[in-house]
Amino acid sequence: MAKQYKNPDVIGKIAENYKQLEKSIVSQLKFDCQHNVTIGGVREEIWKSLFEQIIPKKFSIARSVFIIDSNGGVSAEVDLAIFDEQYTPYIFNYGNMRFIPIEAVAVVIQCKSKEPKTKELEHWVKSISELRTSLNSIARLYTDIAIGELAYDKDSHGKIQLGEKGKKTTQTSTRPIRILCHTDQMIGQRSRITEIFDIILNPDSNKDCLQISIFPQGKNLEHWYNELNHVDSKYENIRREYGSRANVNLNDYRVLDSSGQISLLSLIFQLNQLLMLINNPIPFPHQEYAKMFNDYGK
Repeated sequence: MAKQYKNPDVIGKIAENYKQLEKSIVSQLKFDCQHNVTIGGVREEIWKSLFEQIIPKKFSIARSVFIIDSNGGVSAEVDLAIFDEQYTPYIFNYGNMRFIPIEAVAVVIQCKSKEPKTKELEHWVKSISELRTSLNSIARLYTDIAIGELAYDKDSHGKIQLGEKGKKTTQTSTRPIRILCHTDQMIGQRSRITEIFDIILNPDSNKDCLQISIFPQGKNLEHWYNELNHVDSKYENIRREYGSRANVNLNDYRVLDSSGQISLLSLIFQLNQLLMLINNPIPFPHQEYAKMFNDYGK
């Protein structure tokens, strides 16, 4: 067996590099000037740059877009959307406005430079949470052809039933991870905001580091599996249970040193674990979107 060489100095230098990167990001976010419109746009670009450095290359990040679903629903404007453009290569355009199907979106991010009103944030989240992915898709798998809803029966209320041929599935109706990026460290103490966002990021006013708050706190991966992959009660009869015996929560992914948490490294592991729970976006329901445009044409 080959001897394994360990070099703690290298690991320490990598960790220190992320601490310095985090300090740089916080310094940029704390920069202030009298031109609020300009500084707001600059901070949004800083947040975008942060996420570009920590998410897999399979994802793209777009600024100032709208999310749509095949029912014709349209979200409020989304500051940053993280989506899989390779797997779901559809961005519908109207002039300079871009509309991304909900099936492709893994993360939605709201960036604020001044104290946001809770009602405005509630409206923003509601406009996204009301969108629904569709299972009406046909895709080739390794061993089969997946035919989505066609594999199942429906009851008199349109609720999906297992039937003879349908199998329970680990992904019935997905939703994006919701992140609020803000420069006010008190934002995470407003209870209503912690109820509607999954992750809140803001620079610590007393230290050169980021504060990361994940809500609800202390929930294990089974909670996140159900929360992100089984949103619509329409499909509750065909959900496959989490099934893992491992009682793991996101606190187990924190990276700590003698001075406390290395927030940027912690975020890398925590956010990417959630992205792996969603994994590939739900297969794209081409027929549903074609029907949506045809219904409008009628």
